[in-house]
Amino acid sequence: MSCVSTVESPPTPAPTVSRGLLPLLTGAAFLIFAQAFMVAPILPQLAHALHATTGTVGLAVPAYLVPCGAMTLVWGPLSDRIGRRPVILLSLAAFTVLTALTAFTGGAGAFIGLRLATGLGASGVVPISLALIGDVFPYARRGRALGWLFGGMAGGIAVGSSAGALAEPLIGWQGLFAVVAAAAAALLVAALVLRVLPSSPRPAHAPSVSAVAAGYRKLLATRRGRRTYGYILFNAVLHSGIYTWLGLYFLQRFELGPVGIGLALLGYGVPGFLLGPVIGHLADRYGRSRIVPAGVLLAAASALLLAAHLPMIAAALVVAALSLGYDMTQPLLGGIVTDLPGSRGQALGLNAFCLFIGFGVGSLVFQVLMRAGFTTALLAFGAAALIGAGAAVPLFRGERAPHTA
Repeated sequence: MSCVSTVESPPTPAPTVSRGLLPLLTGAAFLIFAQAFMVAPILPQLAHALHATTGTVGLAVPAYLVPCGAMTLVWGPLSDRIGRRPVILLSLAAFTVLTALTAFTGGAGAFIGLRLATGLGASGVVPISLALIGDVFPYARRGRALGWLFGGMAGGIAVGSSAGALAEPLIGWQGLFAVVAAAAAALLVAALVLRVLPSSPRPAHAPSVSAVAAGYRKLLATRRGRRTYGYILFNAVLHSGIYTWLGLYFLQRFELGPVGIGLALLGYGVPGFLLGPVIGHLADRYGRSRIVPAGVLLAAASALLLAAHLPMIAAALVVAALSLGYDMTQPLLGGIVTDLPGSRGQALGLNAFCLFIGFGVGSLVFQVLMRAGFTTALLAFGAAALIGAGAAVPLFRGERAPHTA
């Protein structure tokens, strides 16, 4: 297939949208993010169980996220070639098996290795689900559909970060992975039996490597593409850096145990779970030009407030505000990506690449800054977020509703 036909395929009729499509995709996103975010709050317990330091076990976070981001550059073009449905099913199956295997690891090295493998296998579910939503929903109604998907992600974050820490003393960290694997297996069976994932048209010929590379270059050739992907990377670094170490933050600042940490993190992800569709609807109606800068400003205020010595309840409320800042930015940025010219599979693959690479880098950067203490690290991230919020105003001024290309 030529470069042009790979990147700019002729328009095809949108697949029929099944009533169960959004619930299935939302459930898959929920599980993916629940298992991704349940590791950070239980790092102290994992370190003890695996006979390693917290810093060593903490490497499991970027070990999952960085390969997850890198692999999305493969899943995107593959979904353009063989269709969204098989990629989502294959990746969900890999996630199920590898998550189950993680429950049987007995050392830090094996645990980190399986996290790396799970990142590679599971990385096709969410970005290709985003691409599928872009296929079947017009841009004017895409924000609400994406809101449901990102609401599932936010709900997974909330459950992973809080319920995971609360349940660990009862069922152990192995039990957490076993429960997620069982739920993923049930979802996979439902996807196969109910067949709610539509079959997307396949190209007549496989794209060449040069054609795929040209597709990525085209996505970054426009100012809109560069600013969006760059900001996705920045936003991911900002939020992951702070979130990854919140469990340790509450342990050191307030000397909380696993249950206390779980309760303190209970609000993380809840705003997006409850308000995701609402935020998406507001973006469809009023545009993204105001909501994105406001979300980054809220994240900046949250980081700076956490740097102060707040009472424990106030700190827990700030964690929920930090989560809302993420919900006001990343889903909206993802919506812009679905409207970029060229291959939607590649566009969403590059989106997930920037997102998960940013997640991994953010956790590492914050870990380095923590050598000077939590206050210094939080002040640095808060200052960066303030600068980012100011930059977002001119960068996204053109993202008003309705968008006209």
